[in-house]
Amino acid sequence: MSMEKEQFFKHKFLPVTTIVLAIILLWYVFAVVLNAPFQRDMDRRGNVSPTTMEFIGKTLSQPKPTLPAPHQVAQNFFENTFLRVPTSNRSLVYNAWVTLAPTAIGFAFGTILGVLFAVGIVHLVALDRSLMPWIIASQTIPILAIAPTIIVVFSALGIDGLIPKALISTYLSFFPVTVGMTKGLRSPEIMHLDLMRTYNASSWQTFWKLRVPASIPFLFTSMKVAIAASLVGTIVGELPTGAVAGIGAKLLAGSYYSQTIDIWAALVAGSVLAAILVGIVSVAARIVERSMGGRTA
Repeated sequence: MSMEKEQFFKHKFLPVTTIVLAIILLWYVFAVVLNAPFQRDMDRRGNVSPTTMEFIGKTLSQPKPTLPAPHQVAQNFFENTFLRVPTSNRSLVYNAWVTLAPTAIGFAFGTILGVLFAVGIVHLVALDRSLMPWIIASQTIPILAIAPTIIVVFSALGIDGLIPKALISTYLSFFPVTVGMTKGLRSPEIMHLDLMRTYNASSWQTFWKLRVPASIPFLFTSMKVAIAASLVGTIVGELPTGAVAGIGAKLLAGSYYSQTIDIWAALVAGSVLAAILVGIVSVAARIVERSMGGRTA
């Protein structure tokens, strides 16, 4: 057991901790550098000559800094997550929940759509040659160009709120699932496929007993990418709608009033939400692997 702890510390905890500390250190350095011009101007107007340490302290405590310091973001995140009523519009928990609903719906539809596309592409040569290029080409269009168009079209039809955002989320999430599932369904070796033919297995039996089990690891790996992309799609979809709640709404409100600390705290909330969603998919993957008789690494 001690050997396992030592391996965990050496190969996982120590490298991750080192990188995190390096990022925080660089963050502080850049915060001082980027906030310094405004602070110099303020000191010059106030006829103040602070020492170097006092000047650095001021750059790291500005109410509306160009780049907030890590402790400012952490304090804002803590206050708006744990010290506010979860139903408050300023609560990051409430805004994350608002963003979560279209994300989950878009991810579900994107996953189903991606799996259906993959099955069709693997079994029908015509779809492989005609549909796959269009699926790849669809991802070359910037989401920032598509999102306002979708919002405007649905608004003209009298459809607002959750559905347009879920559709944008679906658009971003179906692609990785399609690609991953297609590769997974094609992953069985020729020898295994020949063995199924030797046993006189039908195409349906080959699909369920060989291709689907082989594709499960690929599916869940692509779903981890898809759930994160789905969240990004929802946040982008909230920006042109003028939403009053959600992670995107918090970002938009922060940009309107130059509340950079609120913007960064909302970004952290989005990152935490993404990590939780990816973690849920990872747990689901382990459960499915164990139910199929697989062993986790």
